[in-house]
Amino acid sequence: MSALKFAVRGGVPAAGTTEWRALFDRSTSSSDSVRNRTAAIITRVRREGDTALRALALELDGVTLDSLEVPRRAWRRALDSLDPSLRRALERAAENIRAAHAAFRPRPQSFATVDGVVITRRPDPLNRVGVYAPGGRATYPSSLLMGVVPAKVAGVREVIVCSPPSRDGTPAAVLLAAAEIAAADRMFAVGGAGAVAAMAWGTATIARVDRIVGPGNAYVAEAKLQAAGAVAIDAPAGPSELLVIADDSADPAVIAMEMVAQAEHDPLAAVVLVSTSRALAQRVERSIEGLVPEQPRAAIIREAFAARGGILTVASLDRALTFAAEYAAEHVLVCCRAGGAVAARVRNAGTIFTGAAASVAFGDYMTGANHVLPTGGLARGYSGLSTEDFYRWTTAQRVTRAAARSLASDVGTFADAEGLPAHAAAARQWKPDGRWKM
Repeated sequence: MSALKFAVRGGVPAAGTTEWRALFDRSTSSSDSVRNRTAAIITRVRREGDTALRALALELDGVTLDSLEVPRRAWRRALDSLDPSLRRALERAAENIRAAHAAFRPRPQSFATVDGVVITRRPDPLNRVGVYAPGGRATYPSSLLMGVVPAKVAGVREVIVCSPPSRDGTPAAVLLAAAEIAAADRMFAVGGAGAVAAMAWGTATIARVDRIVGPGNAYVAEAKLQAAGAVAIDAPAGPSELLVIADDSADPAVIAMEMVAQAEHDPLAAVVLVSTSRALAQRVERSIEGLVPEQPRAAIIREAFAARGGILTVASLDRALTFAAEYAAEHVLVCCRAGGAVAARVRNAGTIFTGAAASVAFGDYMTGANHVLPTGGLARGYSGLSTEDFYRWTTAQRVTRAAARSLASDVGTFADAEGLPAHAAAARQWKPDGRWKM
């Protein structure tokens, strides 16, 4: 019997059924206990500041902190002691992220709507950004690079990093090394909801930021949502997702390995194949069954497949694309004969990989594209993290006297209709005859 919740024997479940809801509902909304505990931590940090952060480090991490901030010399020491092969990989990844995000930097825009009216939009870098770097059960230097490097490329004046302390009172050494490679400005041994609260509202040591980005556990995700009224955040993020679109030309062994690789992230990872070929789907299923027992994280993979794993068949690529648009996955891998043409038609995806060689793992670490992406179906309305997230747009409008005269009557009529007589008067003072009409 298949280890996957939705096996080859069935196609796409009918909308509204129990099976459909289980497949499409990938929300990881917090329980009441997480929400309440997070709210209590935020209140405590807002009230007590650094004192609360030190107390939380002792309570939650078992660490007494002499200082919340990690000195720069510790970053350099961590980088110097890093395994040379890992250092090369981190430096190469940072270089690629830097190059890709520099290429997509937004540029000022200008447009004349009518003669004499010019509207401009100017991208202004944010002043201060906070990057959260997980450091508890999972330590992801790649995510630190994905947050810090684009912010620096955008010209953010100060980029700070928060990550939980290990037993020696500092974040994991590989995170310190990554912060040095990424050229972060400051780093703090502060984790969880307390770190989010500190960055959102500020303390004596940690200055308030303009935006918080980066993944984290359920408490970090909930804290970002609760802080969203005070600070900008990136898209709410949950467990990893992969949707593979394949026809009968695809290699089942490659697809199986990609699905297993994404399933090892988290027991709640969502990994689905939708194929136009039943024969391919069956071969992929058999390949997965053979691969899983060999994996060091086999227990996590099995749990993910049993909860949110699927191999589905459809009658056509059109049906597969319709499914993809509704499913709105974080990662979409296209393995079809006309891969480029199919990928061009995919909508509602965090990022798209075209062709068997385009392993999602390459995007996770090394291509330079950002791997901080919307999950849980939020790709319907959110985009992945990019350089643009570290700017705010300023709009400016220039109106000549001649243009003012041409606009005056219509604007006055508009303002009258909305019951704003002073607005009408402000416009009509520019009428050619110079008469004010209240």
